[in-house]
Amino acid sequence: MVRYVVRRGLASVLVLVGVSILIFTLIKLTPGDAARSQLPATATPQQVEELRRAMGLNRPVTTQYAYWLRDALQGDLGLSYQHRVSALGLVRERFGNTIVLAGSALAVALVLGVLIGVIAGTRPNSLVDRGLTVLSVAAASVPTYWLGIVLLLIFALRLGWFPAVGMYDPRGDRSLGDLLRHLVLPTVTTAAVPVAVIARMVRSSVQETMTLDYVRTARAKGLRESSVVRGHALRNALPTFITIVALQAGYLLGGSLIAEIVFTWPGMGLQLYTAVGARDVPIIMAVTLIIAVIFISVNFLADLLQGVFDPRIRLA
Repeated sequence: MVRYVVRRGLASVLVLVGVSILIFTLIKLTPGDAARSQLPATATPQQVEELRRAMGLNRPVTTQYAYWLRDALQGDLGLSYQHRVSALGLVRERFGNTIVLAGSALAVALVLGVLIGVIAGTRPNSLVDRGLTVLSVAAASVPTYWLGIVLLLIFALRLGWFPAVGMYDPRGDRSLGDLLRHLVLPTVTTAAVPVAVIARMVRSSVQETMTLDYVRTARAKGLRESSVVRGHALRNALPTFITIVALQAGYLLGGSLIAEIVFTWPGMGLQLYTAVGARDVPIIMAVTLIIAVIFISVNFLADLLQGVFDPRIRLA
């Protein structure tokens, strides 16, 4: 088990370094000049060049990345070009808001996905199964930004049931009820695709398990159907379920970023959106690095849990 953990840990570190290289390179390849974006339109070429030297943008890309990586390993992700304060500090202020949205969406996705998957899987080829399958495929095919805009137009602007933007009412008392009302539409938008994916995977696993011999034996013993499903079908689907949940947790971070932009939710996604427009490289790198760390950590934990539940994986 120790060798398995070390092997997976080293692989996770390599993936994280690769992600940082990729993002850093893509930023440098995009059109525009970060120094020019920080100066007024009347700035002279000499002023732009002086700022480029001060920001270290005149160095080769490999040298810039080496300096960035050295500082990042010490916990310093640089100063925001726009605000001239720690980029990590600015992102940390928004991190909690993104976790609130992604966490609520994950909870909704787990509850609805498992419930729909079990209902459909225990009733194969029935009208309920077919209806839920069609809804799952439709939900998985809808772009997150499009769904968010539609929900915003219908339930916020036309019906007025929920707030359109923000995390709290500026004139309110920032209560839990106010937060929950603002959270509904972004959560539904973010959770739609994960609900569909989890439901389809649980349905497939439950449907396959319910046809196995030991399930028929359990039924022959007189066990109730609910006990058969909980004790056999869901337990057999656990390793697959862990993998799917880990992947969807990573997806939810990306989906929540889109929902943040649509609903002006004050999280890392909205911060990333404004930073890209301003070519604020330290903010962009800080946000993408945090997302990558969370995604890789969740999948690393999922690998460890799979190794615990299925010893064959540790020997692979």
